[in-house]
Amino acid sequence: MSPARLLPLLALLALGVFLALNLGRPQQATIRSAMVGKPVPAFALPGLDDRPGLATADIAGNGPVLVNFFASWCLPCRVEAPQLKALADAGLPIHGIALRDSPEDIESFLVRHGDPFGRIGLDREGQAAIAFGSSGVPETFLVDRAGVIRLQHQGEIRPEHVAQILAEARKWR
Repeated sequence: MSPARLLPLLALLALGVFLALNLGRPQQATIRSAMVGKPVPAFALPGLDDRPGLATADIAGNGPVLVNFFASWCLPCRVEAPQLKALADAGLPIHGIALRDSPEDIESFLVRHGDPFGRIGLDREGQAAIAFGSSGVPETFLVDRAGVIRLQHQGEIRPEHVAQILAEARKWR
């Protein structure tokens, strides 16, 4: 068999080895974004029927605080709910931004999966998500007491991330 006929097979084999070696590697959930080190963007969102909304002034000057983008239709948001409760129970304030969701669905989500949020803003059009540079839900930002974003966590917060996030929040008290 000529070497030219073996090239596609070798390329496929190399790809398979690469994927197999990287499949078990842990995902990097904490990323360095363009927003880390910058002030919280200006925004003001309405709240749920019986709750106040969320605005920049509720976050800046009140940190460290987590800002969590979530949605009732987001399966990973359900997965991270116990970890958000653990962070809130540890004394870390958490504010939620519900992305492209209805108040009824959000209320149902909170009843079913818990409510760790001090405030919830309704981002119906995704403008706050764009301002934060969020790539989707769930996504969480740690904001220090000066109103500066110090950490961006992309994807669901898993049990192994809780201690890391709390340690990072302690740095910014």
